[in-house]
Amino acid sequence: MESKRDMQIHFFVTPEESEQIHKRIEESGIKNESAYYRKMLLNGYIIKMDLSDVKEMIRLLRINANNLNQYARKANECGSVYVDDIRDLQQQQKLLWVEMRKILEMLSKLNE
Repeated sequence: MESKRDMQIHFFVTPEESEQIHKRIEESGIKNESAYYRKMLLNGYIIKMDLSDVKEMIRLLRINANNLNQYARKANECGSVYVDDIRDLQQQQKLLWVEMRKILEMLSKLNE
């Protein structure tokens, strides 16, 4: 049984978007523009990434940067800071980099 296509979908694009769409149609090898649109609308997909880990890393990096700025001000004002505080900040920075590497590895696997 043949299905009857009697409904129309209409949308607007910019000239740049139109150019990109036509380039992709050409690259796909599909000759019928309607067939391409139908195929992409029915079977195409959108990648939605959960970037909550990245947002959390940015928050932690801001906190660490603020702490470093406070110690720099303290060192400029009194000429000294506690060695233990500096070591603690260094350890926090190392942990942040470990977590950032994990996130970057996870994101790089999305391109495979």
